[in-house]
Amino acid sequence: MSPADRPDPSPEPLPDDPDGSAPGPPEPEDLDVLVDRLAAEQARQSEAAPEQGPGSALLAEEMTTLLSILDGQREAVARKVDGLDDGQASGRMVASATTVTGIIRHLADTERFWFREVVGGLPGAEAGYRWFDEHDHDAEWRLEPGASLSEALADYTAACEHSRAQIAGRSGEEEVRALREVRTVRWVVTHMIAETSRHLGHLDVLTELLDGRTGV
Repeated sequence: MSPADRPDPSPEPLPDDPDGSAPGPPEPEDLDVLVDRLAAEQARQSEAAPEQGPGSALLAEEMTTLLSILDGQREAVARKVDGLDDGQASGRMVASATTVTGIIRHLADTERFWFREVVGGLPGAEAGYRWFDEHDHDAEWRLEPGASLSEALADYTAACEHSRAQIAGRSGEEEVRALREVRTVRWVVTHMIAETSRHLGHLDVLTELLDGRTGV
């Protein structure tokens, strides 16, 4: 089973939440930090160059448009978690083992599966998986003490750069084999837009629970 197609981590009880109640909003003493962070995020968005994100390919041909949308979602992942510390990013805010750092790790190895193993044709052992363990499907979600968000983000960024290099110049009509089925490169890119967007939505929920921030 690939990193992209296995189920999300199984629900487990939160160790610090015996009654199963969801975490509340930030404490009053945290509000100053939250306001500063929201202001910084809004400033970054207003200063972003107009060519960044999916809007850069509004009139381009199909594959350029799809890849631009995918890049926009990748960039949103990094923006969404900017400013979180390692403790926040490792915190379990929902009943499952899903965490911010775990999502970033999962997305990195999902990039490797679809663009290195499927599009690139590399054997699984050579795809360079960093967090995925085919014998333990929850491994990337189970964080070690002191798990680093910046390390996970750097790994995700590197995986995305490799994906861009692998997909450059490929036709959307080109056929590739994945999970015993033939698919097109266009299908792979479209699937990665959906997969990245789905987990970006998860990050939206987690970061709002962590510090009240909304939007990307």
